[in-house]
Amino acid sequence: QSSTGLAAAIRLKQLDKSGELSILVVDKSSEIGGHVLSGNVFEPRSMDELLPERWRTEFDGKTDVTSDSFLMLLDEERSFRLPDMALPSALHNDGNFVISLGKLVRYLGDVAEELGVEVYPGFAASEVLYDEDGGGVRGVATRDVGIGKDGQPKATFERGMELRARQTIFAEGARGSCAEECVEKFGLRDGRDVQTYGLGVKEVWEVPESVADPGCVLHS
Repeated sequence: QSSTGLAAAIRLKQLDKSGELSILVVDKSSEIGGHVLSGNVFEPRSMDELLPERWRTEFDGKTDVTSDSFLMLLDEERSFRLPDMALPSALHNDGNFVISLGKLVRYLGDVAEELGVEVYPGFAASEVLYDEDGGGVRGVATRDVGIGKDGQPKATFERGMELRARQTIFAEGARGSCAEECVEKFGLRDGRDVQTYGLGVKEVWEVPESVADPGCVLHS
């Protein structure tokens, strides 16, 4: 998850009063935010804590939520709206925003670089590096680039790099390959509840301005 990794890097830099801490973020996308297509109804407390008095004026990828509607879908053409008083509190979005997550990630990338974080898009972490005794994580190695479909190096071939660090944060989402490797190696799920997942569908729509209703959130 690009946003969580960048937020962690920003917070660490904020805490680094000496300015001696070297922080590096790698992202497999060719540009920061390039793999993040989702829209989002955003609860702003985390950003208010991370960048108080700043992000609300600087970040232009948000729209105030103006209304919530819960529709019961009867068929392809018919629906009816439940009264607002019937909505659970979790579905009331007063004070929240509709945002572009891709724009938020790009904004966080700009803030991170401004604070001195080294941000390298286009580099996928493909291997976890361990201590000699295998008892701890020492960093990651990036994937070789410039490999043809036949598996042979092309003229643009570049060997991957080993990035070694005192602390490594994996911000890969629910099923990141490096994180899953660490979970398996160190038994991080032993004695815990089984992890559960939900299946979601993402769609990006472009609609005429005449039918768009900025700030409207529909639940169905």
